[in-house]
Amino acid sequence: MREPISDFSEAARLDALQQLKLLDTSPSESFDRITRMASQIFGLPIAAVSLTDSDRQWFKSRVGVAHQSIPRDKAPCAHVAESAAPLIIEDFQADAYYAESVLGRAGTRFYAGAPLITREGYGLGALCVLGTEPRKASSSELAALVDLAAMVMNQIELEHAFGRVDPVSGVPTRNQFRDDLADLARDQAGEQYLAVFVDLARDEQISRIARVMGSAQVDEVVREATRSLQKVLGPDRTVYHISSAQFAFLSPPKAEPFAYMQELRAALTSIRQTSSVRFVTNVAIGVRPFILGEVAADDVLRGAASAAQDARESDGVALYSLSSDLAHKRQYGLLNAFGSALDDDSQLRLVFQPRIELSTGRCIGAEALLRWRHPEIGDVSPGEFIPVIEQTSMARAATQWVLDAAMDQLAAWRLPPEEFALSVNLSAANLAEDDLIARIQLGLLKRGLRPEQIEFELTESAIMGEPDRALAMLREMAATGVCLAIDDFGTGHSSLAYLQRVPARVVKIDQTFVRNLTEPGGADFVLLETMIGLAHKLGFRVVAEGVEMQETAIILAQLGCDEAQGFWFGRPMEPEQFSAWRACSSGVSPMQASA
Repeated sequence: MREPISDFSEAARLDALQQLKLLDTSPSESFDRITRMASQIFGLPIAAVSLTDSDRQWFKSRVGVAHQSIPRDKAPCAHVAESAAPLIIEDFQADAYYAESVLGRAGTRFYAGAPLITREGYGLGALCVLGTEPRKASSSELAALVDLAAMVMNQIELEHAFGRVDPVSGVPTRNQFRDDLADLARDQAGEQYLAVFVDLARDEQISRIARVMGSAQVDEVVREATRSLQKVLGPDRTVYHISSAQFAFLSPPKAEPFAYMQELRAALTSIRQTSSVRFVTNVAIGVRPFILGEVAADDVLRGAASAAQDARESDGVALYSLSSDLAHKRQYGLLNAFGSALDDDSQLRLVFQPRIELSTGRCIGAEALLRWRHPEIGDVSPGEFIPVIEQTSMARAATQWVLDAAMDQLAAWRLPPEEFALSVNLSAANLAEDDLIARIQLGLLKRGLRPEQIEFELTESAIMGEPDRALAMLREMAATGVCLAIDDFGTGHSSLAYLQRVPARVVKIDQTFVRNLTEPGGADFVLLETMIGLAHKLGFRVVAEGVEMQETAIILAQLGCDEAQGFWFGRPMEPEQFSAWRACSSGVSPMQASA
């Protein structure tokens, strides 16, 4: 009989083993390589990295062994773990204790094991080799086995210490997910799984928690979520900590997506109910079906994360959509390509859409519009690339490019300042640029332009994002003499009281209110009549966008609208085309044209 170790020591040893999160993980080539080397050194058919659990010997790596584990009772690797010392059994049949063990009855005659020992001295198990014939082990063979066991421990500690286990949640990280998925694909290629991505909160929500309650509270939210997920998944499933507030795990094999999503909705409800910050965060779950061996680990995670973002617009759980994913990929590709376009004179250009004074029919201005011709995919719609760029740091560079090109063109046209003004669009991101006004003034000065020759358009929503900051910036900008216009008027959420404080001179009524206006009377007519009258009473000059028919222009003129732009007057034109068009324009008002 072997002397058992004390309950206290055994509990500490098992705790050390559990902390390493090795049990019941997928096979790993980094361990298999060492196991094969041990088998080759001894010239034996069987070798294993054997971990001693409370009731079993579980094989993290194995050569020549079909089963994943054997009972711990009378297992020689258990003795190696308990004693933390090498063990040689030259002949099982000559050892009364081991002769009747599982290995002995299976025909094993020789065993050599070297302990896997942590830095704290706990024995986790053994690197062992086995044979079906009695034999001795030379001192050099034993020394090699001890060295290889140390290499196994180094690998264990490396995986645990360097990006394999998150120090806050205590669960495996993205790096471990990659390795585990690769190992799983090697053993179960072709099997269908679902990858589940759990996003605890938006980035700004996490930042708000950290700002108000401290980073320790964020850590507690992560630990709380980890416990909830582990409870939902059970002891046989692994949850991975992918990033600060994001987790992932795999479904059981061949899980049906929609049925599994119903289970996830129930789990989501449980997580929400137990969260200490459930009122200031919102959890989103994305599900990505995939075939093992056909999709890279990072792409599996990316697709599931994309679905999680879609889930924020639904009921909190969403299935991966290829079309949505392709759209996001295209946006990202365009975003990357736009940086190069800014440095390439052949890709970006401005076109100009005329603005017509309705009372005279004269072209008294134009709106500068950015266009992009990608060298491979051709023309890219502004509605596709501009909203994406405005959400990134490239908003500044893009606006500066437009400013420079617009001012260059304005200077080249040499039009009288009192007769013509060019309008340029600004985004909410531009209002956060402290040097924007200085850059505008410098640009005007370098080209000999007067401030009243340029107008800047901003949407109501851009102004209302940070109203106090925006108002301060706009007042300073207006003080320089440039004209400010509120674009897409009527579609935002600003109050009339706030609009009175904006130092704008122009409001541009959005085309949604204009496009279907074909005859007096009706809801559109009444609404436009009210908007134009209200804008005039507030001191604004009114421009109507989206005029596509002469009847619309006539009605707008009758309502007292000051200016209009749209396809009926002229589409956006290249600079030379615009100059020729303006030179030939009739200067006849819509009312006169209809007479």
